[in-house]
Amino acid sequence: MGKAAVTTAVVCAAAACAVAVLVVRHRMRSSGRWARAAAVIRELEEKAATPIGKLRQVADAMTVEMHAGLASEGGSKLKMLISYVDNLPTGDETGLFYALDLGGTNFRVLRVQLGGKEKRVVKQEYEEVSIPPHLMVGGSDELFDFIASALAKFVASEGEDFHLPVGRQRELGFTFSFPVRQTSIASGTLIKWTKGFNIESTVGEDIVAELTRAIERQGLDMRVSALVNDTIGTLAGGRYYDNDVVVAVILGTGTNAAYVERAQAIPKWHGLLPKSGEMVINMEWGNFRSSHLPITDYDQALDSESLNPGEQIFEKLISGMYLGEILRRALLRLANEAALFGDTVPPKLETPFILRTPVMSAMHHDNSPDLRVVATKLKELLGISNTSLKTRKVVVHLSDIIAKRGARLAAAGIVGILKKIGRDSAAKAGEVPRTVIAMDGGLYEHYTIFSECLQETLKEMLGEEASASVVIKLANDGSGIGASLLAASHSQYLEVDES
Repeated sequence: MGKAAVTTAVVCAAAACAVAVLVVRHRMRSSGRWARAAAVIRELEEKAATPIGKLRQVADAMTVEMHAGLASEGGSKLKMLISYVDNLPTGDETGLFYALDLGGTNFRVLRVQLGGKEKRVVKQEYEEVSIPPHLMVGGSDELFDFIASALAKFVASEGEDFHLPVGRQRELGFTFSFPVRQTSIASGTLIKWTKGFNIESTVGEDIVAELTRAIERQGLDMRVSALVNDTIGTLAGGRYYDNDVVVAVILGTGTNAAYVERAQAIPKWHGLLPKSGEMVINMEWGNFRSSHLPITDYDQALDSESLNPGEQIFEKLISGMYLGEILRRALLRLANEAALFGDTVPPKLETPFILRTPVMSAMHHDNSPDLRVVATKLKELLGISNTSLKTRKVVVHLSDIIAKRGARLAAAGIVGILKKIGRDSAAKAGEVPRTVIAMDGGLYEHYTIFSECLQETLKEMLGEEASASVVIKLANDGSGIGASLLAASHSQYLEVDES
C-alpha cells in the first residue's frame, strides 16, 4: 500500500473515531438530558398526586370550612355568603322579565317571556354591549348612565311577542360578578372592583341604588328585584328545568360553587327564617385552602408572583385561568434544566400566561400518531420547531398530570358540599334522593379529559350506589337566564298572582 493510501486510511480512521466519539457524547448528553427530564417529571407526579385518601381529606376539609364559614363572618377562608335568595324558580313563573349581566368589559341585556310549566321560556332575546375603556375608570354616574341608556334602547325594541300586564313595572334581575356585600335580595355594597374596573366613587355604595338612579334618569319604569352573582344564576337556571338541582358549580376561567342550605344550619343568619326554610349560599370556593391540597413548586411560584398572593389557592389549582400557566412553568423548567427544546431556551416560553388552557387542551386531546397538533401549537405559539416525538409526548404527559389533578380536586370539592348537605352516601333505607349539580363554564364544557376525569373521580369517591343518584347537568348561560328567572321568583307581584 502506498504512503498516500496509508495516510488517507489513517485520516479516515481518525475521522471515524472522532465522529463515533461525537455520537457517543451526543447520546450520553442526550441520555443525561432525558434522565434529568425524567427526574423533573417524576417530582411533579409525586407532588401533584391525588390518591383517593388525599382526596377524602380534601373533601373533609371543605366540609369543615363550610361549617366554619356559616358559623361566623371571617370564620373561614370560605366566605359562605348569604345570597338572600330563598325562593328558587319552580317552573310556574309567567310574565315578562329582564336581566342585566355585568361581569367584565362587556355586558348583556336580556328579556324572557315565561309561560309557566307547559310553555316554559316562550321567547328570549338579548344584546351584548362593549363598555368603552374610559368608562371603566371614570365616574360612577357615567358608567351606570351608559348601561341604563343601553337598557332603555333594548326595552324600546320590545316586540309584540312580549307582554307586560297593564299597570305593572318591568322587573330586572341584575347579575353583578364583582365582590359585593349583599344586604338583601335587591341590595349590596361594592367591596372592590376587579377585571380592569377602577371607579373609586362606587366602592362602598349600594350598586342596585346606583343602577336604579341611572334607570330613573333615563325615564324608564323598571325595578331591580334581584341582585345575584353568576353562580347563583346558574343554580336558578338549573332548578328551573330540574327540581332536583341543589348545587351549582362554575368551572371556567375562574371557579365558584353555590348550593341550597337549610336556613336553620346557618348560625350567622340573624334574620327571620324564610318561609321556604332554605337559603342559597354563595361559597366563593376559589378561596378554599387546606394543608391537604397537593401543591407543587410551580403553584407556589405562580401564587407568589400573582396579583393576590395567598388568596384563591383552590382556583389557582383547578381553573382555566391557571392550568395552561402551570404547564408553561413546568416546560420552562425542563427547557432550563434538561434542554427539552434544545440547547437554547425558547424566549417566548418565558412569557407568563402565553400558554392558555384551550391550547393545553388541544395538545392534550391530540390523538394523531405523530402528535402533529402538539408540534403545530408549539411552533405557532412558542416558536419551537423540529420537536421530536419523545418531546411532544412529554408535553402531553405534563398536561395529563396538571389537568387530572385539577379535575380530581374539583370532584373532591363537590363531594365536600354533598357531605355537608347529607347527599354523599346511599340512603340506609328507601329511595335515594336524586341530586343534580348544575355545571357551567368553558373548562368543563370543552376540556373533555378534564370533565370525564371529574365524573370518574366522583364515582370513585362516592361509590357505585351513591354516585348513581348524583347527576351533573351542563347549564349554559346561567348568569343571563338565571337572573331573569330570579327576578320572576322574587317579583313584587307574586302574591297578587297567587291570590
